[in-house]
Formats: sequence, C-alpha cells, structure tokens
Amino acid sequence: MLIKEIEKYSRIHGKVDAFMIVNKDDVIQYSAMVDDGVTFLTPKNVIGKNLFEMYPNLTRESSTHCRVMDTGKPILDEQQLIIEKNGRAYVINTSTFPIEYNGEIIGTFDISSNYTSKTKNEDTRNKLYTVDSIVTQNEAMMMIKNKIVKVAKSDSNVMVIGESGTGKELVVEAIHSASARSGKPFISLNCAAIPDTLMESILFGTVKGSFTGAENRKGVFELAHGGTLFLDEINSMNMELQAKLLKAVEEQKYMKVGGEKYIDVNVRVISAMNVDPREAIRNKKLRQDLFFRLGVIQFFIPPLRERKEDISLLAEHFIDFYNRKMKKSVEELDISVERIFKDYSWPGNVRELRNVIESSFNMTDDEYISLIDIPDYLNEYNFSEINSEVIISANVSDKEEEVSERGLTSMVEEYEKSLLISTLKKVSSISEASRVLKMTRQAVKYKIEKYGLDYKKLMK
Repeated sequence: MLIKEIEKYSRIHGKVDAFMIVNKDDVIQYSAMVDDGVTFLTPKNVIGKNLFEMYPNLTRESSTHCRVMDTGKPILDEQQLIIEKNGRAYVINTSTFPIEYNGEIIGTFDISSNYTSKTKNEDTRNKLYTVDSIVTQNEAMMMIKNKIVKVAKSDSNVMVIGESGTGKELVVEAIHSASARSGKPFISLNCAAIPDTLMESILFGTVKGSFTGAENRKGVFELAHGGTLFLDEINSMNMELQAKLLKAVEEQKYMKVGGEKYIDVNVRVISAMNVDPREAIRNKKLRQDLFFRLGVIQFFIPPLRERKEDISLLAEHFIDFYNRKMKKSVEELDISVERIFKDYSWPGNVRELRNVIESSFNMTDDEYISLIDIPDYLNEYNFSEINSEVIISANVSDKEEEVSERGLTSMVEEYEKSLLISTLKKVSSISEASRVLKMTRQAVKYKIEKYGLDYKKLMK
C-alpha cells in the first residue's frame, strides 16, 4: 500500500526531493534529500534528532507526522511552510503515511517536493556570510563593506538593490552577522516563490479554525523575533499585502490570520529587489510608502561588468573553493580564458562566474582552465572567425575571378579544411588541436566529421 501511494505521489508531482521516516517519539530515523540548494540540513545533520528541534516552526497541530500518528490516516499533497533551525524558509508539497507493525502505528513515512524555487549552486552551510566573505578589490564594493559595518550598529530597516546574481543575500547576511542581533534568528523568505494565497499566513501565522484546515502556526515575523527578517524580491508581493506589511513594520506588531489580538514583535526587516525601486513604484509593483519605510538605508550592488578588477580575484576565489570541494589542483585560468572573462559582460553576474568555474572544473584535467574547458557560449573565438580574418587580410583583388566562379562559401570551406588538416598533422590530440586553433574540442570534432577526415592518420 505504501509503495503504491509513493508511486502515485511521484507521478503527480514529477519528482520527489526528500524522504523522511519519523518514529512515534518524534525522532527522525531516516532522511534522504536531493541537494537542490533549498534545504540546508543534510541527512547526517537530522538523523537521530527530534523533528521539532530541526524544524522549530512546526507544532503538534501543524505537523503532518503528528496528525497521521493520531489518526492513522495518510495526508496527501499538503502545502507546508518549513523553516529550518538556522532560519531558512521554503514551501513544500508533502504526503505523509502511517507505518504499522503488528497493528500498531510506530511512525510515519514522509515524501515531499520543494515548491520554493531557489538556485542550485548555493553552498550547503550552517553559518551565515560575514563582511569578510565579500571578495573584492573594487572601490565601490569596498565602500559597501565599510557601510555594512556602520549600518549593522543600528536597527534601521535596510533595502539592498542589485541585479540577480550580484550577491545581495551575501550583503544581507553580513549585516546581520555584524549586528547585535547576530545571536538571534535570521529568517530568509523569497517572496517571489510564495503564492499570494499563502503569503499572508506565512508572514503572520494562522489561528486554528480561522479557515478550513487552518492550524495554530507561527509566521516568519514571530520566528524572527529579536533577530532579522530578510524579504527577498519584495516587489513580488501583491499591493494589498504590502499595505499589511507596512503596518506591521511601522508598528512592530501584527495579527495572525484569523486572530483577534495583536502580537508585539521586535524585528529588523531587510529587503531586496533586483529592479530599480523607482521603476517598481511607477509600474505599481511597489508601494511608495512601503519603499520609504523599508528603504531607510539603501545599498546598491554594482553588476560584475562594472567591477572588472574583481573578475580575476573572484575566479581565483572560486578555483580555490572547487579545488577543495572536488579535490583537484587547478592553479589558474589560461591567459586566453582570462581575456575572455574580462571582455565578457557577465549578465548573470557573480553567480554566473561561479557557475562557469564549476562547469570548467568538470571538464579540465589540467592545472589550468583553458578554452576547451569553458562553456561554448563564452568562447569568443571560432573557426569561422579565424578564417574570415585570414581571407579579409588576403589580396582579394587577385581572387575576384575565382570567387565569381566558385563562390565565397566554397573557397572558405576549402581553406578551412586545409588549415584543419595542416594543424592535425602538427599535433598529437584533438585537445591540442583545439588549443592551437582556439576552438572548443567539440567544435574541432564537428569540423573533422564535416570534412570526413581521418584524424588518427593525420596526427603525428
């Protein structure tokens, strides 16, 4: 029966991200999780631990484990807010089933898929970033580091503005880590990943019976009491709820969904946006009064294209990181790769650079990252460009008659083939040929197949 229900659930949701077995004493006996960058608790961190210690926002009323233990009936496809003990918040779709032995329910089996969307390349870590985590030699970023130290001393609300991938969350965590609130909770919530129908209850919590299926549940404001609440992509929140958020921030009190009394709270709110706030206000995506309240102090994070001097420094930082993680000994970027990195505009910013380094680590077996290791879209050189430069620099006037007879495409292909043959005769591998021709290995193989060359016979 259990296996059939699991298969049914998997077909409905397309994937399962986590499995968990909890015994009747609320102790986690088994856990298996997909490393998707959302959860920061690995199986070894939770097995043998109490369920409510690992997920402090759960109560016996809201926990599907406890409800299944009480009723003996499975709970299928329920949406839940999960907040880990280090403050990470996300939403899951979960189904929980009873485990019976000799007619007694001895525990539950839970399978879930993450509803919240988050980057897959974040580190699994328990500690928050600090000011020292910000790797830079850019003057503007150095000023931001100094500003973080000053701002951390106050309780004023902060808004961090910058393109996706610039490191907004790093700045937010550094502010909390340097503040007097560092020993208190840091709760992070991506507003863009939460449906409008759930957002109010996730922010403020719910009272049992306030609506069908409602349980007594804490919201992120209550969980962040005494600490910092980070609301990412705040402009994704609907305007009506923004008004309620404004009231809660201004008055430092709120009312749970279905509640009848206000709850006092002491929370510093730090928000983030990846668009200009003025543009968001004009487009009616952000209330102006909320912007004034949340943006008492503002940080503008420059994109990577405006801090070119940081590219090599960050690349070196990520090389060190992936050397440790993948147990490799990559020393540096090839000079051609370094030039491409500096010329490239990096629309994905620091996150894209990190992903490129990780991708390159999967390709290289050398002590350096070369042109054949980086993703194809980054490689500014290709065989056609080399041929075009040669032909343009040649004395075309002497070839006009031949071009008119044979056509330019035919002549380019002939020259391309002859240059490829000439190169293959001087090298001992396709990888070496790709370095000489400044092409990716895949592009060289494509050209070899295109012209039907027996490269093994041609190579020395």
